Amino acid sequence: MQEHITETRLQESMALDTMSISEITTLINQEDDKVARCVKEALPSINQLIEMVVTILSNQGRLIYIGAGTSGRLSILDASECVPTFNAPCEMIQGIIAGGSSAITQAVEGAEDDTEQAVLDLKAISFCEKDILIGVAASGNTPYVVSALEYAHSIGAKTGAIVCNKHSKMSALADYPVEVFVGSEVLTGSTRMKAGTAQKMILNMISTTAMIKLGKVYQNLMIDVVASNEKLYKRAISIIQEATGCTKIMAEKTFLLANKRTKVAVVMILFSVSSQKAEELLSQYKGFIREIVD
Repeated sequence: MQEHITETRLQESMALDTMSISEITTLINQEDDKVARCVKEALPSINQLIEMVVTILSNQGRLIYIGAGTSGRLSILDASECVPTFNAPCEMIQGIIAGGSSAITQAVEGAEDDTEQAVLDLKAISFCEKDILIGVAASGNTPYVVSALEYAHSIGAKTGAIVCNKHSKMSALADYPVEVFVGSEVLTGSTRMKAGTAQKMILNMISTTAMIKLGKVYQNLMIDVVASNEKLYKRAISIIQEATGCTKIMAEKTFLLANKRTKVAVVMILFSVSSQKAEELLSQYKGFIREIVD
């Protein structure tokens, strides 16, 4: 019989409905404390998946996440944050959720069981063999995601999976399965809790590490940040100052001369060059400021 870790009951929370607020939050905190250790055990498989993601993105392929419910929402969150944080093209990293955009804010009945729609959703974005598909599902058996992985496999695309169960269909299908066994949830079957936290941590690792390896980080600074609002404008100026040691006045002046492109402004100041020359250097070194410096 197949073991479903995500559906088993946690002995420590059997009397959850009789606990005080303090007892409930303490128990949830204790269980959450286990998540990072579980993710640590999966680092070797996470690293292998990230290596493939970097290879795909370096060759003009795309990273596509797909999931249902909480897993789908977390996937969309991670993908959408890559645009302002790393100035990644919106099509480079995408999240697909069963049930479409309306499922982001409310449950869509039966969406996670719709195997045909999974294929249609991938075809709608012209998913192809150059891309990589990462299925995200706590159970590892969600029909919508399983169908998507089967389709990706059938056209020769690379696949990954992030699951919190043993012996899952998704792990068996994926080229790069990541299994994180966080155990039973405090609230039985509520995988938005520990399983969701583990998924969020892994998604953060995948996108952040991939962007670093694509040259979108210098030192530990997000030098490709898009100044799309006042907060991010101030952050861009601060990043330029941190990366170059220049004054705020110099940072703002150069930022404007660089057409509000943080990375270009940094190179302009570091090497005392025009914006055009900075662009040429970045193009020559494929966007890696570290390689220009070295």
